[in-house]
Amino acid sequence: MLLTGGLKSLLPHLRRRIIHCSRVHNSNISGMAEGYKQASVAILHKSLADDFEKFCHANSGVLPLLYRSKPGEWKCPLNSDSDIRTDCLQYRKYEYGDFTGCLKSLKDYSEQLKDMVAFYIGCSSNFENVLQAAGIPVRNVEQKCSVSMYKTAVPCYTISTFCCNLVVTMRPIPESKLEAAVLATSELKEENNGAPIHIGNPGLLGIRDLSKPDYGDPVHLHPGDIPVFWACSVTGIEAVINCRSPLAFTNSSGCMFITDLKNDSVTLGSSREVPQVHCISQDPLRYSMVSAEAAKKIRTLESLIGIDPGNRGILHLLRPGELLKACLSLSHAQHVLVTTGFPTHFSYEPPEENDGPPGALAIAAMLQALEKDVAIVTDRRAMDLNEKIIKEAVQIGVLKEPVPLLSYQRESADSALTFLCENGNPRRPRFDHLIAIERAGIAADGNYYNARKVNIKHLVDPIDELFLAAQTIPGITTTGVGDGGNELGMGKVKDAVKKHIKNGDVIACDVAADFAVVAGVSNWGGYAIACALYILSTCEIHNRYLRRAVGFSQSPKKTAWLSALPSVTKEEKLLKALIQLEVRSGVSASLEMEVDALPFYNTHSTMIENLLREVQH
Repeated sequence: MLLTGGLKSLLPHLRRRIIHCSRVHNSNISGMAEGYKQASVAILHKSLADDFEKFCHANSGVLPLLYRSKPGEWKCPLNSDSDIRTDCLQYRKYEYGDFTGCLKSLKDYSEQLKDMVAFYIGCSSNFENVLQAAGIPVRNVEQKCSVSMYKTAVPCYTISTFCCNLVVTMRPIPESKLEAAVLATSELKEENNGAPIHIGNPGLLGIRDLSKPDYGDPVHLHPGDIPVFWACSVTGIEAVINCRSPLAFTNSSGCMFITDLKNDSVTLGSSREVPQVHCISQDPLRYSMVSAEAAKKIRTLESLIGIDPGNRGILHLLRPGELLKACLSLSHAQHVLVTTGFPTHFSYEPPEENDGPPGALAIAAMLQALEKDVAIVTDRRAMDLNEKIIKEAVQIGVLKEPVPLLSYQRESADSALTFLCENGNPRRPRFDHLIAIERAGIAADGNYYNARKVNIKHLVDPIDELFLAAQTIPGITTTGVGDGGNELGMGKVKDAVKKHIKNGDVIACDVAADFAVVAGVSNWGGYAIACALYILSTCEIHNRYLRRAVGFSQSPKKTAWLSALPSVTKEEKLLKALIQLEVRSGVSASLEMEVDALPFYNTHSTMIENLLREVQH
């Protein structure tokens, strides 16, 4: 017998010859085809072939099709001396979707194979040597076992009878080498499954126990390792099983077809193609991916809004990178709750200022365009006002449709938990992201203050409690947008607020959000979030990661996303509508075309134009 260790030094045709002669003393060839592409194999009746090919193309990020044979074609142009009946170390036989045995050869089925078509599908085993060459440990090769493979809860795009959930491989990667691993696999051509589709907590894919893979072997994580998941061609096996064909064959796990094709990498020429990795949540652990170009644009947006036109000292509150991480988290969210409302003008009715609602509606508009569920929570006394504002926003064209409006009152110790989660169960949150923009935030003494240090607690409902409760609920992330430090969520920068903002020692909000987006005017922060979400949605690296490489690119929806962006015309009309509702400027209490005593024309309008220019650059 020849041990598989000896296969490493042989050319592909010699390895296949040894496999043909059944002289390999092992159950898989993991790590034994260095430098050459391997393929998973699915063999189906010719009547199913067209639909299976369409299924592969519809999920090409998972099932990159290298070759489709003709009926009865045992040879394959991917290598010079192939015979699909014996080219794999072991095969699996399925009858009407049921596994009915392992086979060393398919020669006994030569007659049936005359009416069957073989599909050769690229697999992630192709890049393990690339990881090793980049100095990244490949734990399954170190542990001399097959890579772990798991069924997920992520549905693939269905074609006819071919429907199944995504199957993934998992490789533990040291945290310090995550970006290097992503870059190395991104540089490979798409037929190698490309970059990861998820990094972090396996539960987010519906995987309950990493020690119990559905295919392959358990691979042990070392301290400091992060589970990284790639799309897996075994997904094709699941599709074959689910179509319940009378007869079908696949390769066994770890027993791929070895081609003569070398693992060619591609050079990532532009920043649009270079991926970055960012941690966006610790509980559950979640990373996201974005192109260097998109990340740079979003950082530019952050710089544009991070000016201090009112000379209030907010430059000391800036936390570079918060806008990018907040928007990456929002991009992954599906159910978003937004809150706004700062009743600074306590002697007027209504007491609200006009900084906050426009920014909140800009965020809501983009979330609607991205087909996310969005609701707004506000003070009970301000429900009528906000209903009117939302109605105006729909008529103006800011919103596609009305946003559900909610209020929150503290009725018991569990009120916040009950509001945020179904039946108060923290394992079943109704929302996965909360955003506060120019929302009065509670200070350390339990009161709410405007910038002039006036206590306005009697006008504010305790929506802060939702943000505090969210800190204890896995899966809910929070963002605060502010321009003075007394807004909900700005507790993350409260030390700087106390030191650098007038009256900061008293007015500083005590409740921290996961991400604090600081802007010269809070509305600008809302506009920037809307613009950043658009940039992420049009970033192919992020889009692929978001959809787990299944289905098609979302770029055809770009027109709808573009129309949801804020514009000078829409914001001008909205500000005029707020004036008609007697919602006043924050600093001056004026009912003029201004926000925070800054004129709309040539200040706010210019900011919107600058943000849009960067988006469309």
